[in-house]
Amino acid sequence: MPRNGHFSDWGLMDNTNGSSKRLLKVPEELHLRNTLRKEARKLIEKKKLRPPVKFEVLEQNAISLIKNLGVSEKYIDFTIILIGNETWRETVEATPINRRLLLLPQCLKNNSLCQGTFDSMGLNCAGCKGCIIDDVLIRAEQMGYATLVAEGTTVAVGLVEEGAIDAVIGVSCMPVLQRSFEPVSDAAVPVIGIPLLFDGCDNTRIDSKWLLEEINSFETNSEFEPLSISLLKTRVRNFFSEESVRHFFPESGDAEQMAKENLLIGGQRMRPLIAVMSYLAYSKNDNDTVLASLSMIIECFHKASLIHDDIEDDADFRYNTETAHKKYGIPVAINIGDYFIGKGYQILSELPVEDKLILSCLKRVALSHVKLTQGQGADILLNGRKKELNTKKALHIFKLKTGEAIKVALLLGAILGGAEENEIGILEQFSDHFGIAYQIRDDLNEFNEHNKEEKIDDFPF
Repeated sequence: MPRNGHFSDWGLMDNTNGSSKRLLKVPEELHLRNTLRKEARKLIEKKKLRPPVKFEVLEQNAISLIKNLGVSEKYIDFTIILIGNETWRETVEATPINRRLLLLPQCLKNNSLCQGTFDSMGLNCAGCKGCIIDDVLIRAEQMGYATLVAEGTTVAVGLVEEGAIDAVIGVSCMPVLQRSFEPVSDAAVPVIGIPLLFDGCDNTRIDSKWLLEEINSFETNSEFEPLSISLLKTRVRNFFSEESVRHFFPESGDAEQMAKENLLIGGQRMRPLIAVMSYLAYSKNDNDTVLASLSMIIECFHKASLIHDDIEDDADFRYNTETAHKKYGIPVAINIGDYFIGKGYQILSELPVEDKLILSCLKRVALSHVKLTQGQGADILLNGRKKELNTKKALHIFKLKTGEAIKVALLLGAILGGAEENEIGILEQFSDHFGIAYQIRDDLNEFNEHNKEEKIDDFPF
């Protein structure tokens, strides 16, 4: 996670590796800067390093490159930035311009001439032409960039986390870049970092030609274009429009009408999104017919589990709406949940894909269905204190009741997308850990929202 809301969150270095003891210098000579940039690109093209690359690997390659070129070691950290940039270059260049953020530091402004004002988002340039900022912003915004001039990056972090942008071209001083390799690497944010020519808090300078080269750099490449979560979320939500739901639920019986009503109620559609992301990670066939069916399958199973879970917990509300069993009674609610299960299997059996893929998906769903009910059953006994509990057992329950719900979404997308068996195994392990972490967080959040004495039996820890 970003630290302290500073632009350091977007750099390419790490001061936990001893590099902070070195001089953080940018070559004054244009020729040397360009030579190091060129050689860094050649190195990455040769070694085929793919991001995110650990700091130690970048550092080793930078030291080797500096030594081979006979360049002063005071430029090691500058070279680390360049090599880090090149590992991300193909991804950033393939990112559509309107999905990029250009982040400039306020210290580029001319303190004696600047007429800009500040707000919570940073500097509002007044266009006084007292520094380079206005010209750069005009050019970038005309191209379609999102832009921000700020030392703090709270807004920028929000844009990335919300999925509003997919890549960052950021400018900052060497010390700030040096402190921020780890958070950016952990978040796997595609970024090109450009260091200021010298450090300072005001009236700093940037290699303008270099900056403009990076801003203008674009190359269509579907292999490296990052997946836009924001756009994908909108796409998945559209799969649950009234028109789309009517397509999958064409009948008009009472059970179907109540199922459609429940299907259209709220929710983040997180599991369908996971399934779609997994599918697109492995398949080159970006087909709305398959994706819409996949999303509906996952949501049908999810809705069934929620309805049954609400009955078991005797919950009054879900998504700020009265739960099905409170509205229709328990027998009807159970039937709606069962209807969703049957509908999910029906849509799955009719997927426009090879029969062997449908068979693999059916096996996966059935297995997850069994494991999920095992986990839910254990959880019910736990809440009634009819079963002894320890940490190991609690985590096993979490893996079953929550991990399997994540797993079925992730694996169905991967199977239909053509993932290899070894990839399926990795995703299974990920789902187990993800489900455990998700359930712990969910329980902690609920625990903090309720009276601890009244709700203590609901929380295994």
